[in-house]
Amino acid sequence: MKIFPVAIVVLSLAGAAQAAPTVELSSKIQVEKQLVVNGKQQTVLRDPKPVFPGDRLVITISYRNATGKPVNDFVVNNPVPSAVQFTGEASPGVQVSIDGGRSFGPLSALKVRKADGTIRAAQPVDVTHLRWVLAGAMAPGATGS
Repeated sequence: MKIFPVAIVVLSLAGAAQAAPTVELSSKIQVEKQLVVNGKQQTVLRDPKPVFPGDRLVITISYRNATGKPVNDFVVNNPVPSAVQFTGEASPGVQVSIDGGRSFGPLSALKVRKADGTIRAAQPVDVTHLRWVLAGAMAPGATGS
């Protein structure tokens, strides 16, 4: 009976060794602060310790193609944390979702149905997810953010 647990470990390790490499993603959250340095106002990014209501957070998503082959039209979907409100400012080409990530488009094209059945234009506060499409081929080893 001692062979059975060992066989499971060996099979598990074999499966892990055969797992396909992926496009690796990482994210970094920073707080944008306005500081006066030598009499001049500067915008700086700091670690988010602590974060206060009204602080502007900058979230940077970085990627690396670890597949060993080109990846075409890679899509990154990123949920907006519930404690964070999207400002409406984002990198060029970003699409947003206001329905939990089921559909995406430019914020200006999205509509929200209110409780009384009327429709209004979507606003930054409605955004639940952000999407970036890295169009074209991403070369093996390519990185960016």
